[in-house]
Amino acid sequence: MRHLSFKTQSANEKIVSRDWYMVDATNQTLGRMTSRIATVLRGKHKAYYTPHFDCGDYVIVVNSSKVVLTGNKMEDKEYITYSGYPGGQKIATAKVMINNRPNVMIERAVKGMLPKNRLGRAMYKKLFVYEGAEHPHKAQQPKDMKF
Repeated sequence: MRHLSFKTQSANEKIVSRDWYMVDATNQTLGRMTSRIATVLRGKHKAYYTPHFDCGDYVIVVNSSKVVLTGNKMEDKEYITYSGYPGGQKIATAKVMINNRPNVMIERAVKGMLPKNRLGRAMYKKLFVYEGAEHPHKAQQPKDMKF
């Protein structure tokens, strides 16, 4: 029997082509939407995915204030920040966050799903979240991401 050997090609700057995708968060479940976004930012949806190289695409999220949480998460889910100083801990429920800072909810959810190193920080920079329907990336001609 003859043995065929094919060399697996590792992703690099010459191979990678980065696309722009747009997600409308209207009536989308937060966790399901953000896990799909994290997959695209990492590049796991591509055939030439390489774990040690940033081969992901850019993602634009619009209408972040219209995202949906299931169950009692609006009242029960808490976002905690701590400055490091005594009395510097702040707790906000999801209901408060969606009214005051809806972009942070999506950004935190996606950031938690990315690697915790310089590669993950580079991937996170390709995420753009906007509260309304308008965004300044029309020149990039983003494609709609289907769920």
